[in-house]
Amino acid sequence: MNRAYLFPGQGFQYVGMGEKLYEQSSIAREYFEHANHLLGYRISDIMFKGPEEALSETRITQNAIFILSLVSALKEGKNFQPAMVAGHSLGETTALVAAGVLSFEDGLLLMDERAIEMEKAFHAVPAKMVAVLGLDDAVIESICKELGDLVVPANYNCPGQLVIAGREREVEKALLLLGKAGAKRIVELKVGGAVHSPLMKPVVEYLGMKLPTIRFNEPCCPVYPNISGIATTDVAEMRRCLTLQQIQPLLWTTTIRNMLLDGANKFVDCGPPHVISGMVRRISREININSAVLH
Repeated sequence: MNRAYLFPGQGFQYVGMGEKLYEQSSIAREYFEHANHLLGYRISDIMFKGPEEALSETRITQNAIFILSLVSALKEGKNFQPAMVAGHSLGETTALVAAGVLSFEDGLLLMDERAIEMEKAFHAVPAKMVAVLGLDDAVIESICKELGDLVVPANYNCPGQLVIAGREREVEKALLLLGKAGAKRIVELKVGGAVHSPLMKPVVEYLGMKLPTIRFNEPCCPVYPNISGIATTDVAEMRRCLTLQQIQPLLWTTTIRNMLLDGANKFVDCGPPHVISGMVRRISREININSAVLH
């Protein structure tokens, strides 16, 4: 069976995340405690007990999602044998760890340090990300183009759902135009700024300096980067894609379709079932997908 493992991005954090996994899996407990040691604080306590305000801070949120989604896959031990992996936004780093490209230590500390740089970018310019439902991609792209590069298509999640990102003022203008064009629903995402947009250029500059200092190993299976959606086992390509990911659109629909073309016949969602699985089923109703997360 060709198992494709999918790792989620930011936005699904909740108090209690990972607690059952910690209680029921000795492998998971080891990873949680190792993460606590590496970070220098007990992130597991915040994940399990809150408070919600702390868990919602960008740095803690991203680390928590990375840990939970990765450990949800690795708890399988020797049974964790992916044929291919992909991660949605921050999940791309998680996917690289799952494929053996990055060590757990390097992946977690990269996530932690990158989150600090992202917070700086968020504070520099008021910005937001909004999911637009029920419009053709071409209509959304055209409206964004009218407003310049301060609001752009960011996440091509699935047919009928495209996330736009940009400066707050331009996003609000876009939403008015999108409403008139017939958008069925608008959902603001729980992130602090405009990821996958030109506003994240400072983070790309940071990654351009940071990633060459981190060891990238040969993967155990193909990885599908966000900015191409095409399978690669080339370490240099993975490094390039992870560097540019912050300022280029996330091609999730392309990713899932290519995984299917490449033979994936069983998908494992390493996040809550209503997030990644929901998008994947809109890409293809025939997909066999289950969640690995214990609730």
